[in-house]
Amino acid sequence: MKKTYGLLGKNISYSFSASYFSERFEKESINANYQNFDLQNIEELNEVLKTNNLNGLNVTIPYKQDIFPFLKRLDPIAKTIGAVNVIKFEKDGSLTGYNSDFYGFKNSLLPLLKETPKKALILGTGGASKAVAYALESLGIEYTFVSRNKKDNQYTYEELNQDIIETNLLIINCTPLGTFPNISVSPDIPYEFVTDKHILYDLIYNPTETTFLKKGKEKGAVICNGLQMLILQAEKSYEIWNS
Repeated sequence: MKKTYGLLGKNISYSFSASYFSERFEKESINANYQNFDLQNIEELNEVLKTNNLNGLNVTIPYKQDIFPFLKRLDPIAKTIGAVNVIKFEKDGSLTGYNSDFYGFKNSLLPLLKETPKKALILGTGGASKAVAYALESLGIEYTFVSRNKKDNQYTYEELNQDIIETNLLIINCTPLGTFPNISVSPDIPYEFVTDKHILYDLIYNPTETTFLKKGKEKGAVICNGLQMLILQAEKSYEIWNS
């Protein structure tokens, strides 16, 4: 019997997941399909669940936290992170939430590390940034969130200075700034203090080289976009659905 998987999100026509899984299923002759469920409101999920015989879902912006009330169980890692991007449909029809973003991020970051940086800046405070923080914690890397609004134990963009940039050798963009089609924008950090000792990692994968990454590259930094993270988290999702 053909299995159906899909992606929950809002305005997701650009999504990587549908083309990735469709190509994989065709290539490996897997009897399955993958479709986008583009919801303007999370409440629309009730109808999706009612009218589709689903075997697994991915979840993207802005529903990684809004999905919680629909879940019967939360995997401990997803619970700690506070965000879900994978839903497993159990045999009894109940839903369990998992997070494979942290796995994808951690395992795409590791090959870039000649030595483990002591400190990192996480730009943005959305669902994906929580998975990044969890991965950094597991690697023993101290991190500080950077946000437009002032909160305890966070920096605002205005506060970033030479000392902060020079002591945080890993900078991860978890904001949507620079995503196609608005490719000329980038997070407002003082790029003049970025050096060849830095790693700049952007969760965005379209375009492949964002303005954030270009500015890092100009300073000799190691750069990486989010494509490998996406591939790894997608593989992990498939493993979870079929475990």
